[in-house]
Amino acid sequence: MRIGHGIDVHRFSDDTTRELRLGLVRIDGATGLAGHSDADVATHALIDALLGGANLGDIGRHFPDSDPQFAGVASRTMLIEALHRVALAGFRPISADVTIIAERPKMSPYMAAMSEELSVVLGCVVSVKATTAEGLGALGRVEGIAATAVALLEELS
Repeated sequence: MRIGHGIDVHRFSDDTTRELRLGLVRIDGATGLAGHSDADVATHALIDALLGGANLGDIGRHFPDSDPQFAGVASRTMLIEALHRVALAGFRPISADVTIIAERPKMSPYMAAMSEELSVVLGCVVSVKATTAEGLGALGRVEGIAATAVALLEELS
């Protein structure tokens, strides 16, 4: 078995029409995050955890923000591709845990849907939790959102 850990942080976009997606779920009435792709920090942290557990590096190595083909790409697409690369390396996820760090919007109405969406794609249980930064630092000032993730992988037989 292998464990991977991931973290991602994005600031809020200046484009107020950009939608917010977290854990593959659209968050209603919230400004999206700035990024080359859809900036889904929860899914990006999970991708990093999966890639790390398989010793494949990080999301930037596989989906660089300098590559125009990834401009605006959906994190679901990146997650599916990351899982494919993890499988090629001889591993599959058996459990994952994601924590979103945000003052707002409130995550509680969306966490079950995030867990369900991510679990379906991974083929295993993905727990999703949320916390705040208690008003401290850039996250506490509501300048952006961060997420961490841990994934447990097992070697394919």
